[in-house]
Amino acid sequence: MAIDPMFRPENWLAQRTPAFEGARLSSRYLSMRDGIRLALDVHLPGARPAAHDRFPVVAFFTPYYRRMKLKPGAPADTEACPNIAVFRSLLLARGYALVAVDVRGSGASFGARTGLRSPNERGDYLEIVEWISQQPWCSGSIGVTGISYLGAAADFTASWAHPAVKAIVPHSAVWDTWSNQLYPGGVMCRRLVKEYGNLMEALDDDAAEDRAKFPYFRGDHFDGPAPVDDDVDETQLNAALEDHVANFDMADFVHQLPFRDRALHTVPDFTSAIISPYHYANRAADAQTAVYTISGWFDGHYSRGAALRFNWQQNPHKRLMLGAWDHGARTGISPFAHDPAPQSKALAETLRFFDEHLMGLETGLADEAPVHYYTVGEEQWKTAETWPPAQVEARTLYLQADHRLGEAAPTAGAEADRYVGDYRCASGNQSRYNRLYAQDVTDYYGDWDGRDARMLCYTSARFDSAMELTGHPVVRLFVASDTEDCALFVYIEDIDTEGRAHHVTEGVFRALHRRISPGPANIPQIGPSHSFDARDARYLTPGEYSEIAFDLLPISWLFKPGHRLRVAIALADSDHFSRIPDGIVPTIDVARHAGRASHIELPVMPRD
Repeated sequence: MAIDPMFRPENWLAQRTPAFEGARLSSRYLSMRDGIRLALDVHLPGARPAAHDRFPVVAFFTPYYRRMKLKPGAPADTEACPNIAVFRSLLLARGYALVAVDVRGSGASFGARTGLRSPNERGDYLEIVEWISQQPWCSGSIGVTGISYLGAAADFTASWAHPAVKAIVPHSAVWDTWSNQLYPGGVMCRRLVKEYGNLMEALDDDAAEDRAKFPYFRGDHFDGPAPVDDDVDETQLNAALEDHVANFDMADFVHQLPFRDRALHTVPDFTSAIISPYHYANRAADAQTAVYTISGWFDGHYSRGAALRFNWQQNPHKRLMLGAWDHGARTGISPFAHDPAPQSKALAETLRFFDEHLMGLETGLADEAPVHYYTVGEEQWKTAETWPPAQVEARTLYLQADHRLGEAAPTAGAEADRYVGDYRCASGNQSRYNRLYAQDVTDYYGDWDGRDARMLCYTSARFDSAMELTGHPVVRLFVASDTEDCALFVYIEDIDTEGRAHHVTEGVFRALHRRISPGPANIPQIGPSHSFDARDARYLTPGEYSEIAFDLLPISWLFKPGHRLRVAIALADSDHFSRIPDGIVPTIDVARHAGRASHIELPVMPRD
């Protein structure tokens, strides 16, 4: 690990002066192997030197409208491509062509969506990439990028190992859809499922009033998805929208997948694996395509997905950036420093990576360590060769009497703390989850202080010197419950000198999944390994102690001298997750004695 005050990708952006003015936009339908027609836009650089007729191409596969139709009278400067506008502004003027596609069953494309992605959709990506590679304006080098759904689509595209796909940059993208998005720790992220489902229904059905409830899709001049060029009377657009009536229902879909290996009731081969990038990851594609993974500390559970993707890869050009950001790096999350433009570094690195691998420019990336991460509290960028950094050392803090947290292991016998669950425990509307369904959050966990009053808390003594927490903390609890199942929510807090609590990181885990067992081969182990498969599920025996161990979300955070670290335990986050069990509030005993020493293992970075 090394502090890197010179990590300024914005400098690369500044020196890459735009060379092209304006744009040439065209749109069309492209027929897939099964006859389904997909709508796509081709954005080519505008005024240019005569020699520049062929360009590297960056593709975007989106369910969020490749482009909006604008109402008559809309101002000339109205942005019609809010979903890809930042990338278009970044790339087009610097000599890239862009192709944006409405995935099947969305926007102006025909067909229906059979699930949250499907093998059919992945097959479309290959056909479109092959079509792009044959176009006279394509140089033969293709990249894929985008945020969230679009980032995972980049993974799916790369998995085909098409020779033209040289590089991808997944921003805020899952590796394992089941655990990174739908069921973190085995508990359904209920509100995300509901609200994201509402968003997709509003978009797929072109329901303007419902669509306007989501800030990113609200606009006085928006009028649904844009038709393609030759669909002057919008007959084809209307026919495509009729196809969307058959699209899957998000809540119904997710409720059928309570275990990682559970299949849909009507499609026995449709498990969460086939909607996850890890399932298709292969070494031929890994060798073929360079990948730059970008995420942030408060990026839902996608930050864990970013770590999984990076650790699986063996390509020597792989890179990882973890910033003090939320989903899509739209907002800075540090309570100690305001970042007015958090997305600028992510975008600049995207350009630099594509310049290196699609344009063949010397960017300096080869001279840098592959990992960049930001330490909150210190407000510094760091570099490392691996994630987590190899220098990290484990520091164990034990749950002690009087709700203390300390390094001394307990020696007494049969001691425990009883906690009566409280379903009023919740993380609020300024959490890492709200941005995931397109809500605007500007002050992350600004209302956190005091929320732990309903939780079981253990607090350390004040630190004599600074302590840097960098990596994935692991909690090991010995728990007896009066119910056969429960969900544990564990938070790490930074208690400042005035006693105010700052949310640092968190983890969630369903007790049913506690059995240590290997997961899928393409999901690298981080912390204790759990398969989350139905065959490994084990109900609790009421009154009997069980060990429950799991990792919390990654973070790099500096605890300053005089601050304290608090572990807060709850049995619910009623704002975002399903209650387990629903209708019954569990009471648990958390053991803290020699035979069952509940503790948290902290990844600590040595400091001079």
